[in-house]
Order: sequence, then C-alpha cells, then structure tokens
Amino acid sequence: MQKSGKSVMAWNVFKFCTALRALGSIMIVLVLGIIGVTYYVVVVANYGPALFHGGLDSFIAFLVLVLFHSLLVMLLWSYFATVLTDPGGVPPNWRPSIDEESGDADPLVGLGYEGTDLGLNQPATFGEPANPQLRVCRKCNQFKPPRCHHCSVCGRCILKMDHHCVWVVNCVGALNYKYFLLFLFYTFLLTTLVTLSLLRLFIAFFTDGVINGTPGTLVATFVTFVLNLSFALSIMGFLVMHISLVLGNTTTIEAFEKKTNPKWQYDLGRRKNFEQVFGVDKRCWFIPAYSEEDLERMPVLRGFEYPTRPDLDELQQL
Repeated sequence: MQKSGKSVMAWNVFKFCTALRALGSIMIVLVLGIIGVTYYVVVVANYGPALFHGGLDSFIAFLVLVLFHSLLVMLLWSYFATVLTDPGGVPPNWRPSIDEESGDADPLVGLGYEGTDLGLNQPATFGEPANPQLRVCRKCNQFKPPRCHHCSVCGRCILKMDHHCVWVVNCVGALNYKYFLLFLFYTFLLTTLVTLSLLRLFIAFFTDGVINGTPGTLVATFVTFVLNLSFALSIMGFLVMHISLVLGNTTTIEAFEKKTNPKWQYDLGRRKNFEQVFGVDKRCWFIPAYSEEDLERMPVLRGFEYPTRPDLDELQQL
C-alpha cells in the first residue's frame, strides 16, 4: 500500500513538472502581450499624440517616451538573455578534483553525500561513503559541483541553482542569475514609470476630469494602470529579497540551508559577494552580459568553483 502511494506521488510530481514545461510558451506570449498593451496605451494612445500639443505637455511627453523606450529595450534584452541563456549544467563526465595523496576531495566540492558508487571506491551501502565530502545526484547519477541542485522541471542538475521560473521558462542558475536580476530591476523601473505616467488618467476615472479617447482606449488604460501597479509592488518585494540574497552570497534554495548553518562559508563580504554575480567590470554591471576580462579572471562566473571564507577554513582545520 505504501509503495502504491509513493508511485502515485511520483506520478503527480511528473505531471506537475510536465505542466510547467508546457506552460513555458504561454508565459512568453503573456509577457509580450502585457508589454504590447502597455506600449499601445503609453505611446500610441497617450504620450505619442501629446508630443504635438506644444509647451510643457510636449516636453513631459518627450521625457516619458525616452525613458519608456530606454527601459523597455533593457527589459527585453534582460528578459530574452535570461530565457535563452543556459543556466549551467554539469558536464556528463565531470568529476571533483581529488587529492591523490590524502584521498580527500577538493574542499570546494561542498558537504554531504547523496548518491551511490560512481567509481571513487565508495562502499556500496548508501550513507556510508568513503569520502563524505562528495556529492552525487541520485536522479542524474553523477557528481554534483558545490552549490549545485537538481531541477525536477528541467530534469538535470543546475549550477548554483536559485529556482525554476515559469515567467522566463528557464531555470535561474549560475550563468543567467545576473540577467534575471536585471530583468527584475528594469521591470520594476518600467512598471513604476508607467504607473506614475498613467496616474492622472486613473484619478480622472473617479473624478470629473476630462479623458480623451474611445471607450476601448479608456478600458485599456485602466487595465494597464492596474497591471503595472500590481507588478511594480510585487516585483519590488521580490527584488529586495534577491538583493539581500546577493549581498549574503546565497541563493533562494541556500537561504533555507543557511538557517541550519549560521556561519555561511561563501559569505565573503558584500562587495565581493556582489562581484561574484555581476563581475568586477563596472561597465557591465547594468547590462545582461559579462566582459571577456571578467570571464577570464573570475572562474566563479562559470559556476564550478566558489571561494570560501578564510576564517572558516582555518576553524575547520583546527
């Protein structure tokens, strides 16, 4: 009876993961649809015509349109960079570096063992590895680098996995986490700009103010204001959460692990923690790309190696 229950649970999880994969294309269309409606309301129906009113109205319309298009370009660039960039997977033949003299795994491999024998002389009995520092994925049946987790939706292990996001139809991991954060950042700025630019029209709905346009345009303006206000408020909380995670050098998954381990070994200070996600080159901090210099001199950006706090390393040796 118990075995049957486990089978049903596994089947339900499989159906859920399959549904999330199928939802992907729908979410992309939804995102582009919201952007399209917003573009029509802001540019075509309101501030585009206002350019020809003259005086202060034309100047304000010009500023709004310049800011709107600039933020929209950065939002779309960040969004598709997140969608199209592989978050980072474990190569089929990847193995942790081993100290041949002592037989110990590289300390960067991490803690914990979750798998079966993969050829490093571990006992066949699960839970009794010869080297407890090795991490193995039971689903992929391969070694796991430090800070790597298995994604049931993608069906593979993801380097420095943060979470699987249905909005970007992709996992958020080591290679696209920066792009995801920039997507949140520019989405928050753009939705805030749209909310403020349409606020006077929204207030006019409930007062005696005069609103020009067809009934369809008025409905679209009302819906656009409500949607952008909702997104701005929700993304603000989400953005604040991820900023705190970046400054503490943790991911969403690791935030739960950190509760049981207050001395987080990867916390190198806010400056270095930030650079491990955004790179050292300041010119690339606000664009979804890395400079060639950063990619060459910062192995951490490739998702396999992560420096730890020297003071904690010394304590572990004692």
